[in-house]
Amino acid sequence: MTIALANQGCVRQFRVGTTDPLDRATANWLTPIAGSTSPKARVNSSMNNYWRNLRVLVTGGSGFLGSWVTRRLQEAGAECVIARGCGVCDLREQTQVMQLLQETRPGIVIHLAAVVGGIGANRKSPGRFFYENAAMGLHLVEAARRCGVQKFVGLGTVCSYPKLTPIPFREEDFWDGYPEETNAPYGLAKKMLLVHLQAYRQEYGFNGIYLMPVNLYGPGDSDDPETSHVIPALIRKCVEAKSAGKRSIDVWGTGLATREFLYVEDAAEAILVAAEKYDKPDPVNLGSGQEIKIRDLVNLIGELTGYEGEVLWDESKPDGQPRRCLNTDRAWQEFSWRAKTPLREGLRRTIDWYLEHHQR
Repeated sequence: MTIALANQGCVRQFRVGTTDPLDRATANWLTPIAGSTSPKARVNSSMNNYWRNLRVLVTGGSGFLGSWVTRRLQEAGAECVIARGCGVCDLREQTQVMQLLQETRPGIVIHLAAVVGGIGANRKSPGRFFYENAAMGLHLVEAARRCGVQKFVGLGTVCSYPKLTPIPFREEDFWDGYPEETNAPYGLAKKMLLVHLQAYRQEYGFNGIYLMPVNLYGPGDSDDPETSHVIPALIRKCVEAKSAGKRSIDVWGTGLATREFLYVEDAAEAILVAAEKYDKPDPVNLGSGQEIKIRDLVNLIGELTGYEGEVLWDESKPDGQPRRCLNTDRAWQEFSWRAKTPLREGLRRTIDWYLEHHQR
């Protein structure tokens, strides 16, 4: 298989073993996205100096979040080791992960690869979501330690928080209960990554940090009905209903649950800033600070897409966690980061991208 090393448009090739292609769902996070509605880069001069000529392995580097992170890294002058196409390194296999790290020798690993999905996907495949996410984290951290990686940036998830965490979620509450049941296996697998990094820091002095973003959205996100998260799923429903002249759409749950959403470009910026400036074992929330009811989100997406029909709520389906909203004080205090993109503006950009790439 081929791993591409990209540096400001230059690509060199590494041969990293052979394996059967991953199944389609597992490979989704490594599928390149076409096009971009990205505004100009937000990488400042200090980051340019830090990243210049630094080799960075980004797992999931051509997926939704990963494509934004690698773009920022290349703009900052870094060499990004990323997987391209379907013949990728299988991160579930320890020998392949070790070979990848030995042959590419990155200074930093940013671990974004994950098997993810909405409530339906989590309910359908809890065992797979737990095993594959846990396996990827275990193999990558161990290989990074053994290969002398300078720093490991692990991405967790808001799904790891206890089901009834007080609002806003604070990092101090992270261990105060069991996650919401529909996505607990996924959330716990990602939570073990934090335990792994803290244990390796204590025993080996391994510099691993752990960031916990809320639900991401933005241009390039998957709208696959089987695996997509709420925003791309709702955009697709509204756009298709409007185009077909349908009078109603069906939406899971009561609409009363709340969520917080972080625009993908803001998340990419946070990851780079934290990778540069943060070196502590404690987890850090990444969010926008904007909590919204799903019912209000549906109305907003309907407004922005021009859908004027009825919304039929299927209350036999679960709402998931009752509320989600993060306290992001630690991110500001530790590395001076705050989200910049208001939800309405981020949704407008996302809908524009969807219309451009799905209505040709």
